[in-house]
Amino acid sequence: MESQRRLNKQHVPVSHFSLVLDPAGVNAEVLDHHYPGEGTAEAPYIVDFLPLDPHNPLQFPQWKKWTITALQAIATLAVAFASTAYSGGISEVIRDFRIGTEVAILGISLFVLGFAIGPVIWAPLSEFYGRQFLFFFTYMALTAFNAGAAGAQNIETLIILRFFGGAFGSSPMTNSGGVIADMFQANERGLASCLFATAPFLGPSIGPIVGGFLGQAEGWRWVEGLMAIFTGVLWVTCSLFVPETYAPVLLRKRAVKLSQMTGKVYLSKLDQHNTKTKGEQIKTAMLRPWILLFTEPIVLLTSVYMAIVYGTLYLMFAAFPIVFQVGRHWSPGVGGLAFIGVAIGMMLGVLGALHDNKRYVRVAMANGGVAPPEARLPPACVGSLLLPIGLFWFAWTNGPEVHWVVPIIASAFFAAGLVLVFLSLMGYLIDSYTVFAASVLASNSVLRSLFGAAFPLFTTYMYADLGIHWASTVPAFLALACVPFPFLFYRYGGQIRMKCKYAAEAAVVLARMRAGAAVVNEDEAIAEVEAHDEMLRMEKTRTHQSGRSLGRLRSLRLYASRRASGAGIEAQEGQRVDGEKKHIVAESVDTGDASSSFTAPEGAGAVGDKGTEEGEKTS
Repeated sequence: MESQRRLNKQHVPVSHFSLVLDPAGVNAEVLDHHYPGEGTAEAPYIVDFLPLDPHNPLQFPQWKKWTITALQAIATLAVAFASTAYSGGISEVIRDFRIGTEVAILGISLFVLGFAIGPVIWAPLSEFYGRQFLFFFTYMALTAFNAGAAGAQNIETLIILRFFGGAFGSSPMTNSGGVIADMFQANERGLASCLFATAPFLGPSIGPIVGGFLGQAEGWRWVEGLMAIFTGVLWVTCSLFVPETYAPVLLRKRAVKLSQMTGKVYLSKLDQHNTKTKGEQIKTAMLRPWILLFTEPIVLLTSVYMAIVYGTLYLMFAAFPIVFQVGRHWSPGVGGLAFIGVAIGMMLGVLGALHDNKRYVRVAMANGGVAPPEARLPPACVGSLLLPIGLFWFAWTNGPEVHWVVPIIASAFFAAGLVLVFLSLMGYLIDSYTVFAASVLASNSVLRSLFGAAFPLFTTYMYADLGIHWASTVPAFLALACVPFPFLFYRYGGQIRMKCKYAAEAAVVLARMRAGAAVVNEDEAIAEVEAHDEMLRMEKTRTHQSGRSLGRLRSLRLYASRRASGAGIEAQEGQRVDGEKKHIVAESVDTGDASSSFTAPEGAGAVGDKGTEEGEKTS
């Protein structure tokens, strides 16, 4: 009867604003629950969500999950929209401040450069303070910077405010995908992730359309004002209707509140094995993406490829005004309509990715429910072909002598290829690196943002020096050079991954987690890799020392045989050589014993305590 009463209590609905304002969610049921542990510093009570806990994001009703998903997608779309809507009023910026085109384009480049901040600052901070807290303050700052840009009195103020707008706006672009992962189980989040993925693609393509007409009618200040209004409304709406969803923060807050209320020691289940300080974790989060980027060939090649494609997309935001407004004498408003082809192509790419998901499910079912990472790559193979086709097509049909619809159709092919390549390679990286996926995607995002910021800066010079045809051909050749990458990974990816130490470790960890032997986080997996490397280094050192000892033994044997075959050999000299030989043989045997009795350093032991026997076998 008591258990039934508790179950009934868990079905008592919790108001929405209780979820938003009281993320700890400590009620009588939570307070009375029996947690494992003794409530002391040495053996704290371990706090976890209760069954059917209304504060557990996985238990949210479907309508709430999809409402939050839609709000997060729109919030991300607004940031992407703000990155390019500025281009619609760029001619007015040039006229008002009497500056060159290259300086005016800094308003786009520095905004995109700010996107590089998100993965290295906002992502680790969300692990300590939660996604809701970060969204509230960063989106408020984004709105303030957009409003400030609308009133900028000089170009320096404008581009600095644009940079900070991009830096703070990158928070939802980095963390909103995590909100979806917090609410949906892995087998449920496919559709939500695909729909959410349209936001960062669709936003940049509709920005110039809206910005072009508004800038032409009301001037560039109203373009910035529209961004401030758009993000301001979303800031208020999301702050009121999106609760905290990050489970480690929710359980941490609950443990703190229980400790305050009872005087006992409570600890989140997800923090019980975490021994790093905040400073150490932030330092690791900033350094690890670069380590993976420059030590893992898969991460480097896919990131460079995606960065080139992303940079080409932002190059188009500077190139389209040259091609359509200068070359065809279109107005800024009509010139913005040229991006309709990009928007349509991106939507077709998303539909293609959704359709391909059926094939992926069949492959997974045929492999016992687990598809290899390379099963994600067929859309990237198709997209890699569409990219150079669309770019070459655009390059040699963008002159005024060809009907305007032809290059716009070409841009749709490019955009569809971009989406197919992005979604496919993102899935491939996540499946290949699993527990390291956060760091891998962070490195990918930073490099992508750097390319996206750099490409528009040289667009004007390139088009002036090479002309619209050859200037548009340059990114086409870059895309053509990258065509083999998805095909090579599809054919040889499995072999390459096994030679990449982090990808190989991720495969071992994933197999262990699927077997239910342990739940291993990124830090623990990194410890396994480091322990493995340390053991190999020490064994290599011992092998080298053994080789030197054996070489010395061979030299002494040769010396002894030559002395023995010569005349006048003395008995005491022979005894000295025998003594040295015995000493060297003993030294060699000792080295072998030490190697065979080698034990892994403490870093590996900490992971081994979690049942990571397969990790030790791999080492």
